[in-house]
Amino acid sequence: MTTLDKIAERTKLRVARYKEKISPNQIKTQALNLPRGNFPFEAALRQPELSFICECKKASPSKGLIAENFPYVDITKAYEAAGADAISILTEPEFFLGDDKFLFEISAQISIPCLRKDFVVDEYMIYQAKVLGASATLLICAILDDIQLKNFIALCDELGLSALVEAHDKNEIKRAIKAGARIIGVNNRNLKDFSVDMDNAKRLRELVPREIIFVSESGVKNSDDIKKIRELGADAVLIGEILMRAADKKSKLAELKGL
Repeated sequence: MTTLDKIAERTKLRVARYKEKISPNQIKTQALNLPRGNFPFEAALRQPELSFICECKKASPSKGLIAENFPYVDITKAYEAAGADAISILTEPEFFLGDDKFLFEISAQISIPCLRKDFVVDEYMIYQAKVLGASATLLICAILDDIQLKNFIALCDELGLSALVEAHDKNEIKRAIKAGARIIGVNNRNLKDFSVDMDNAKRLRELVPREIIFVSESGVKNSDDIKKIRELGADAVLIGEILMRAADKKSKLAELKGL
């Protein structure tokens, strides 16, 4: 069993615990009682220049503990002040040391859209993302079948949430398009063995129609990587570890942007 499969299985157990505390009907009602979103995450990624999604995460399976000191609200405020277009917030607790409260508190204190980055395996988590204040949620092709993918995208649309559909190979790109994805993210990190191939997004870019927002995810080490991502015609880039480890996040983001 790969690490991704383990995370997905553990997430199913987590969802079962969620349902014991707040029933599926309760979370659904809470989400539907909120104003329907107007897809600010998509608007942020459709700007003329490359958009920057800056990630807030404490740890990862591939890198271990990234930020022992983790003032998550301050981190995301620094990203916003530095010119981030959106924030990605890890809420998976076991492998990434995330927490739902991170998303809830951050989304209440910044004005740019927030992506709930987790391993969605149940529609419950989409309703929950809405309640926690997300403007978007991640859907990973590798852990969802075609029916789930299509239904989860439709549910996001109903709630006014954007769905960032993550793919890693040609088959997953085709599946994402067929399911109706409006945003496709190509992960340069293989979630099965955590190897990084920065050319993965370049190889798959031509398979994604231009009307679909294209995001290059993971593996950015420097401004040269950003230059390559611009050249391949990406609409946005998701950056995590390099910003999390930077003492001066504003200066590091400016450096990556080439400012």
